Amino acid sequence: MNEPSPSSIARKPSWIRSRLPGGPAFAEVRNIVENNRLHTVCQSAECPNMGECWARGTATFMILGNVCTRACGFCAVATGRPTELDLDEPRRVAQAVALMKLRHCVITSVNRDELLEGGAGVWAATIRAVKEASPKTSLETLTGDFKGKKELLFQVLEARPDVYNHNLETVERMSRAVRPQASYERSLQVLAWAAQEGAVTKSGMMLGIGERKPEISQSLRRLHDAGVQILTLGQYLQPGRQYLPVDRWVTPEEFAEWKAFATDLGFTSVSSGPMVRSSYHADESVKLVPGFEGVSLKH
Repeated sequence: MNEPSPSSIARKPSWIRSRLPGGPAFAEVRNIVENNRLHTVCQSAECPNMGECWARGTATFMILGNVCTRACGFCAVATGRPTELDLDEPRRVAQAVALMKLRHCVITSVNRDELLEGGAGVWAATIRAVKEASPKTSLETLTGDFKGKKELLFQVLEARPDVYNHNLETVERMSRAVRPQASYERSLQVLAWAAQEGAVTKSGMMLGIGERKPEISQSLRRLHDAGVQILTLGQYLQPGRQYLPVDRWVTPEEFAEWKAFATDLGFTSVSSGPMVRSSYHADESVKLVPGFEGVSLKH
């Protein structure tokens, strides 16, 4: 197989497009986020779908601050040593969710490896606060791996999120380059623990970061064996020169093939496409899971 030239990789293909920010709904979301002094992964990770999602009246909140203790090779979130832990953050997240009248809410976080409990307490407090303020809102949590400490994961699960999400991100061979402070096997174990506790589990992978097709199929099998029900597959986009380069542009046709493959494996819901991200249209990805058939964006 011929390797793509650097010039062809530098040029984004026609199917990689994002919506420009704007409109009343976008402005309303921005004001709610700013007025409640919150962070979103949409902004911190420079998500290409921010314009579209905010215009739909939704955002993915990012708790535990906006400085991550890990330095992943794909992620634009700032890396460093966080200086504080905002214990009022759960209340403000819950207030923002209530103001946005979300039917399905996604919350993620930076990694806080410097904390003995990895931020699990704030995670649990945030889940409880959102559920109290918006009891009709289904809640999806996208967490880190808590260094594989089962008792910390269980603090989150005991607060009863409706969907537990932890991204595998890439294939085993690429894992060290993509997530040097994480572990491929550890992530699979975390997902398996969540599934064994009865949680609706979700995970995602980026394609086009250096993996090969046999490795993708192997990872999808491992995710299904771990009990993952909801799967997302999207194109990796390099957020800056200091991050891992794009290895190839995965065509919409190949994404369709992976969706068919994953569906045949037995995943309940599969979102697969160039612009798919872990929380992109998350309200729609859960519709095929029992108990979520009626999910819509707003109350």
